[in-house]
Amino acid sequence: MRKFHLVAVLCFFLVCQSVKGQYYFFNDKYYDNDVVIELGGSFGIMNAFTDLGGKKGIGKNFIKDLNWKNSKPGFGLHVIATYRSVIGIRLQGTLGQVTSYDSILKDVRETTFGRYERNLSFKSRIADIQLGIEVHPLFFKNYYNRDEEPPFLSPYIVAGVGYFSFDPQANLNGQWYSLQPLSTEGQGFAEYPDRKPYKLNQLNLAAGLGIKYEVTSLINARLEVNHRFLMTDYLDDVSEDSYIDPALFNNYLSANRAAIAQQLFDRRAEVDPGHITNPGYHRGDPKDKDAFFTIELKVGITLGRQRR
Repeated sequence: MRKFHLVAVLCFFLVCQSVKGQYYFFNDKYYDNDVVIELGGSFGIMNAFTDLGGKKGIGKNFIKDLNWKNSKPGFGLHVIATYRSVIGIRLQGTLGQVTSYDSILKDVRETTFGRYERNLSFKSRIADIQLGIEVHPLFFKNYYNRDEEPPFLSPYIVAGVGYFSFDPQANLNGQWYSLQPLSTEGQGFAEYPDRKPYKLNQLNLAAGLGIKYEVTSLINARLEVNHRFLMTDYLDDVSEDSYIDPALFNNYLSANRAAIAQQLFDRRAEVDPGHITNPGYHRGDPKDKDAFFTIELKVGITLGRQRR
């Protein structure tokens, strides 16, 4: 909560300071103060890079393994305090969902080196709050000279730190089960001391690009891509490169949870009934962390411009 109090105080300070300076005319009727505040909302899509699904071939890094079919709606709210249209401090909240499933590879299964046959899947709701800085390079130039109007179209970069929650789930017989409590890869088991339980609330680092268009002196629109670099490989509950012995679930989980875990940790038999997965058989890829991103259309209301 201290972070949010700090941001609130900073925004209040910036608003108070904004009445002290006027640095260029926005148009023939309005001019900007040193600091203006933008309040807005956004809608778009959310997608993820995880061990599951992807595209044909062996699993690849980043954009090369992106499958657009997994995109889900995302929504957000933001407040931005911008100094002289050059640099802004922003607080943004985003809600959405990510999902992926190995069965999406069915049509290219001959090329996937067993990823299709692995047959794992997940979905997770995402709630992300981000504190960031955005920079508008075109406004490094000073527009005191009225012979040249400031641009109405401004590309920008954004970077920040976020705090997000997730909860990977899988479907079994029409019912969704949270996977983290099932320790599907032996997290927390004495037999696997290097496999620690993962937290469902974590930090992330964010970076993105956008373009802002001044529709009117009051309203602006943005198109923005914002990528979150995660510090976990368990967004999809899949990370370790090997399956565990399913008998171990009975040693650490209740009878009901153990029965569910034994069905969800290995689902190869659903597409290959004759297959038997032995402990140590290849499962995931621990070398790369997971990530998710949003592509959003933002609409904002600008506060702080004054009539001539």
